Amino acid sequence: MDDAELALREHENMIASFAIAGSQVDGAVIRRADGVALIATGLSLRALNQVIVYADDATTAAVAAAVAAAVAVTRGRRDRFVVSLRVGADDRLVPLMAELGLVPMSDEPPIPGMALHPIPAGPLPTIPAGPLPTIPGHAIRRVTDVAGLHDHVRTAAAGFEMDEATIRAFMGPGLLGRPDTAVYVGYAEGEAVTAGLGIRTGDTIGVYNIATRETARRRGYGAAMTARIAADGAADGCDVAVLQASPMGLSTYERLGYRTVVRYTWYAEPGDPGDGDEPRGTPPAD
Repeated sequence: MDDAELALREHENMIASFAIAGSQVDGAVIRRADGVALIATGLSLRALNQVIVYADDATTAAVAAAVAAAVAVTRGRRDRFVVSLRVGADDRLVPLMAELGLVPMSDEPPIPGMALHPIPAGPLPTIPAGPLPTIPGHAIRRVTDVAGLHDHVRTAAAGFEMDEATIRAFMGPGLLGRPDTAVYVGYAEGEAVTAGLGIRTGDTIGVYNIATRETARRRGYGAAMTARIAADGAADGCDVAVLQASPMGLSTYERLGYRTVVRYTWYAEPGDPGDGDEPRGTPPAD
């Protein structure tokens, strides 16, 4: 499978993941029209207020009009939003960003969209440095009830250093009954220390919400969670795992076998970008 196909599968999974999470928020607007996806939740987390291009075969004029219309919706709602453009594939829309008064988020590098293909077999997949080690006392459980979901929310909030209410808004009980969604919590000595989320689109498993409590970092828990989500996806028939990495997490995911197949630049309102209030991409799987 070439990088172009992997990039398309990563992109589709990313859009689906934001749409699924956003659908848990009361009053959210989730729609696709004219080659553009709109996810508008009203939450302060900009990743849950996005305008994303998905149709490469639509004319530039048609897509530009759809992007402008979606931006008008988010501005009308007073959502704190971004327009996410793929470096290369969406370059034709960069001039439109200036016309709409949007600017790149600070001087931060584009967000890497990464893919793992094929997914290594077995519960302890082999990575370039060798097989992932077992971690005594660390048990990863797939969430099946509200109590487990609460553990996921608390752990993700601690790991991301975010407000629990924001995460709870998009990590709602409705996720537990979805066949395309798997929520995870990792426990060490009975304490919830890691969180993870898997979103499936076709034969692709997306890895999201990888977070580890600060007191439990540097022990391999995040890497184990990342591997577990991909392995469960493979068991369900997926042959590709995807994620979006933060800059400091890039080398960790490369060690796990992921490689960059697409990059994203976020465009936001002037004066808003780069204020560091939320994670960009998936944090390191420490």
